[in-house]
Amino acid sequence: MMMLRSLVFQVVFLGFSTLLALYSLIPLMRGDRDQVFAINALWSRCINRLLRWIVGIDFRVEGREHIPDGPVLIAAKHQSLWDTTIIFHLFARPAVVMKQELQRIPIYGWLTRAQGMIAVDRDGGARALKQMLKDARVAVAEGRKLVIFPQGTRTLPGEVLPYQSGVAALYRDLKLPVVPAAVNSGFFWPKYGLRRRPGTIVLRYLPAIPPGLDREEFMHELETRIETATAQLEAETRAKLS
Repeated sequence: MMMLRSLVFQVVFLGFSTLLALYSLIPLMRGDRDQVFAINALWSRCINRLLRWIVGIDFRVEGREHIPDGPVLIAAKHQSLWDTTIIFHLFARPAVVMKQELQRIPIYGWLTRAQGMIAVDRDGGARALKQMLKDARVAVAEGRKLVIFPQGTRTLPGEVLPYQSGVAALYRDLKLPVVPAAVNSGFFWPKYGLRRRPGTIVLRYLPAIPPGLDREEFMHELETRIETATAQLEAETRAKLS
């Protein structure tokens, strides 16, 4: 039964996402970025309601008090596509650091460029880093919150991949506090396969790392906080699912 419900959700998810993406072309052609963001927020809310209604996946956000007003860099664990769907529900006009190849996808790529997302060419070396920092400064000047997945890809529960240097460059250049975040979404909307598991996704924001640390100290602190909190979340989740 859960596999059938998972398949139904996948069909609805893809169909609804495609329809809203096409609808977003109207404000995109008018140059109305705020309306594109509003449609993204609607998409985020609806996807999470569909998750709850069809496959029984709810979510809970903890530690919102750690997110300051104004620009901040949020560095989050990334286990699932869910981690990207929730961003537009939680924040107005977020600037997400993303792989440049995603911007080559028709319609989706156009929309991300129109919204001022921060695309990174992972093979572009110093030139790509310079462009990423330039785009990030523009987003900060607009008062936006920046979201980055510092490992650069989704991980399986229990998996630890290297933390990439881009987050350290943003931390040094922007001089913003960095809010680490842990998540257990990989248990419910996994990286591989279509099967969804009912339960509650927890997104846990942690106390901010203040600006001013040297690179090595910052990276150690960021990884330690995220991985420790993630391991704790995963242990709590396994205990509930067993």
